[in-house]
Amino acid sequence: MLSSVISHFLGGLLLTVDKQDGITLKISHAMAATKKSDIDLYFFIPGELGITSDVLKESEFYYEALVQKRAYYSDKTLLPLVHSRLAKRGHLSTTQYRVSLSLFAYQYVIALDKAVNELNKHNTESVTTDEVDEVIHLALDILKKLRRSIPYEESLKRYYANIDNYLSWYTGQRLMSLVSHMPRDSEYKGLKESLLAIVEKEAAHRKLNNYNSENVRDDITRLSNKMRLLRRLIEHPVVLQDKTQSLGKNMKRVVKGGATGFVMVFVTITVILARDYWGEITASFIILMSFVYALREIFKDDLRDVMWRWIRKGRPKWRKLYLDPTTKKAVGQKLEWLDYKILDRLPDRIKAIRKKRVVQREEQVLHYSSQAEMSTSKFMSGYEETRESMLVSMRAIMRQMDKGSNKIYTNNNGQVSRESVEKRHLINLIAKEDNHNSEPTYYRWKIVLNRNKIVAIEQINVSDHGVPYSSKTELEKTQP
Repeated sequence: MLSSVISHFLGGLLLTVDKQDGITLKISHAMAATKKSDIDLYFFIPGELGITSDVLKESEFYYEALVQKRAYYSDKTLLPLVHSRLAKRGHLSTTQYRVSLSLFAYQYVIALDKAVNELNKHNTESVTTDEVDEVIHLALDILKKLRRSIPYEESLKRYYANIDNYLSWYTGQRLMSLVSHMPRDSEYKGLKESLLAIVEKEAAHRKLNNYNSENVRDDITRLSNKMRLLRRLIEHPVVLQDKTQSLGKNMKRVVKGGATGFVMVFVTITVILARDYWGEITASFIILMSFVYALREIFKDDLRDVMWRWIRKGRPKWRKLYLDPTTKKAVGQKLEWLDYKILDRLPDRIKAIRKKRVVQREEQVLHYSSQAEMSTSKFMSGYEETRESMLVSMRAIMRQMDKGSNKIYTNNNGQVSRESVEKRHLINLIAKEDNHNSEPTYYRWKIVLNRNKIVAIEQINVSDHGVPYSSKTELEKTQP
């Protein structure tokens, strides 16, 4: 069954790691039944890549490799349809209806993506027809029930039409993605025909409702751009706006001034003592002063850096402020850290999961940490949860990998041949998730990279704190 290969949510937080594209990891988790959530991510990077703070600065990695998005999330899947019926009777504001319907569409798209990606991951060769049928049935059932609740008011009807237009088109795209990944065996012919029939039916539905003009339908570029705008329309009332603030700017100015002042005190004292010793300006006095000022330039920056690291040690580097996209009110904040860590100074639980060996002693550990706190009382009515997605680009790490391949000799029945094998590197990712309601949960993944892409992601079971699974897929949870 499909539920055996998809990660799910069960009674709290569950952190998942998937491949967004060829070089990007997608790390997702939801804050459920809690206002606080702490996340720690430890990237164990092979030492042979030479990744250090001089090669890849923490601030550069944060701004160039991390993209974060936090959105409203709800497990009350019937709520948008209930809101739709209330809107028909004039008992619900336009704003509430739009937020509700957008959230419903947003979660459906996420669930459909996850279900289809899991099937495509195995090229559908190890996936049964029943598993594909399950996805088809759930998707069509969700769309069918959504279309039973068309609002009467014209402005709401236009908003509904945009949502329905996008979901219909995107469902067709994901089903065609399934077809493209299926083997060409004749046993899959009937399944392919069924999927394509649904795609044609959805296209007819959009044409019947005049969702897109003929010029748009015939031009895939215009159609794709329109759907991209409709996706933004869906996300706008759902995805929280964020403002990132780099912490410690004023403190850095104070440290810079303090270091300069301390050095100048030393220089001034040296000048006074030298003047008293020589009594007048001589060649020796000028040479000494040149030497003193040279030392000032050398040690001023070093002293400033030492003072800055000492003062900022353990303090957060960034703060994100989350705003409701509709009311513009602050609904939460998150403090963030990003540092290189020494293996021996990691928490004992993390070291135990990593299993210290000789090869691990050379690893560079990049540690990301965050503490999020949300004010659920300021959320839009009916919603008490948020879901965060973090995209982590591996491009900066891949740049440090050697080009070319390894040459391997093989013996095949007395015939020796030489083959080229691509160079791959393994990054271990260990995560700690704490919702302050129970014991922290730990996770581990093995991420295989070559110079061009993420080759594979494998989740490793962690003793004592395994990953919880649910009996329902995310797509089933989206079903009204």
